[in-house]
Amino acid sequence: MDVTVDTDNPQKRGVPADELSRRLRGPLARLRRHTGASLAFAGRVLPGNAPRIELFSFDGDLVGPLRGANLDPGHGLGGRVVGRARAEAIGDYVRSPLITHTYDEIIRAESLRAIVAAPIIVGRKQVGVLYAARRTAQEQLGSSLDAVVDEARAVEQQLAVADVLSTLRTDDDERDLSAWRTRVNDSYAQLRALADSVDDESMRARVLEIAAGLALDAPEDEPTVRLTLREQDVLALLGAGLPNRAIAEHLGIGVYTVKDYVKALMTKLDATSRFEAVVNARRTRLIP
Repeated sequence: MDVTVDTDNPQKRGVPADELSRRLRGPLARLRRHTGASLAFAGRVLPGNAPRIELFSFDGDLVGPLRGANLDPGHGLGGRVVGRARAEAIGDYVRSPLITHTYDEIIRAESLRAIVAAPIIVGRKQVGVLYAARRTAQEQLGSSLDAVVDEARAVEQQLAVADVLSTLRTDDDERDLSAWRTRVNDSYAQLRALADSVDDESMRARVLEIAAGLALDAPEDEPTVRLTLREQDVLALLGAGLPNRAIAEHLGIGVYTVKDYVKALMTKLDATSRFEAVVNARRTRLIP
């Protein structure tokens, strides 16, 4: 079942819904697959003094009332999770004494019973909530809760990396880089065409040599180095020039753990230094 994204609500300030949704497609699908959930879904926290939660991204059979619902702070499981900034599980939503039952009507319409949820926090700011729900009551939800927490942490790291990279490259930079790449590709194509029209073999060989020089700087069609998701995160921040301690803070891991990842990256990228690892990564299209 594809993720369904509500597009009827007006765009609001905060983490862009499309960016958050893009980061959630994989996690939502994995949650259903690994936990047996009937429905996996997510909401984004709307900014404000009393932030509300907008449910906007879903994976699984959906009747409809949940899509686009706005949840008030402190109400329902999502409001409880955001208020406490920690993951929680409810084995039978409609009978639980732990929550307000403001949203029982839409929960009953979707026939949801057991629900687990975890906050998505980036830079100490709650930006979303990740849910997995079953249509039967469930007493043991420990493994499902762990899975939701793990996926939420992974989304947090991806958003943290994207946030750092966005501050280092402006829209003008992106346009300039794109224009430069276009010019290089056009020059390469023109040189190849020119070579075909040259009768002098030595001149033709020289033109092809120049074209080959441009091609050496072009990225390969497919990366030849395979990295884990965490290695990709570390490499992206490494390429942004961040030191180990800053990388650790952004990803919520230890400095020594970062050092281990950097060592692994240097081995995989056949590099003897951090700088060389970044250079080799760019040559193989692992980072821009």
